[in-house]
Amino acid sequence: MPEHETEDPETAEMTDVADEEATTPTKAKAKPKAAATAKAKRAKEKVSDPLDVPLFDSAGERQGDVRLPKVIFAEKVNTPVMHQAFVRQTNNARQGTAATKTRATVSGGGAKPYRQKGTGRARHGSIREPSMKGGAVVFGPHPRSYAQRMPKQMRRLALRSALSQKATEGRVRVIDGFAIEEPKTSLAVGLMDAIGFDDTTLVVLPAPNFVVSRSFENLPGIKIVLARNLNIRDLFTHTYLLLAKDCLELIEENFSRPERPKAGRGDHDDHEDHGDQEAQ
Repeated sequence: MPEHETEDPETAEMTDVADEEATTPTKAKAKPKAAATAKAKRAKEKVSDPLDVPLFDSAGERQGDVRLPKVIFAEKVNTPVMHQAFVRQTNNARQGTAATKTRATVSGGGAKPYRQKGTGRARHGSIREPSMKGGAVVFGPHPRSYAQRMPKQMRRLALRSALSQKATEGRVRVIDGFAIEEPKTSLAVGLMDAIGFDDTTLVVLPAPNFVVSRSFENLPGIKIVLARNLNIRDLFTHTYLLLAKDCLELIEENFSRPERPKAGRGDHDDHEDHGDQEAQ
């Protein structure tokens, strides 16, 4: 039987020290590399801030970036509320006028078609039974309202969530204005091509503009809407969002989260004022 060779303790200790010295520079080099990677990541995040969106002039040329309002476009996306708002809007758009006739409303069928017994056929009392051709409808639709109610703050939260999602995906553009003096679809097409839109676009105006609306209304996939009429359905059904620069202030004013006063602040002030009056 061959004997197992035993390693000298001093040799083993020197080997361990050499291994530690060999691995120490690698770890030291890894730290600067990780720091450089983190720094590059922070720089990339700074450049790709979703609140900084491209700004274009009336000719479609880029003029830098513009900062979107944080109170609107930095909202935490609430998917369930957005879904509820979308379902509510689509249901409220339904007319609910579908109607069918029952045995009480269908015309004819007042007399028994034939005698009860002796014919060998199934018994019937009317030719307008649901089982007969031209008869009534069972459990058919009748006029009703599909309207759903939703609190105002929830509707605004859904809208802010949708706008924030658009900004995060990089689908928002801002234009300084529209230099269209007369309605021309060709000018609108040139503007959309210059900005770089390749899909459906929702154009938001601060106020009604007949010339701009007439120029865009013949373009498929383009819709004009006022800033105060922004809705969740239009945001869901259009890929890009083109905002007039004057709309940013209106959107922030109409759809921002309301500021609530702190509880007990007013009562405390009233007590202080009352004490001051008594002291005087």
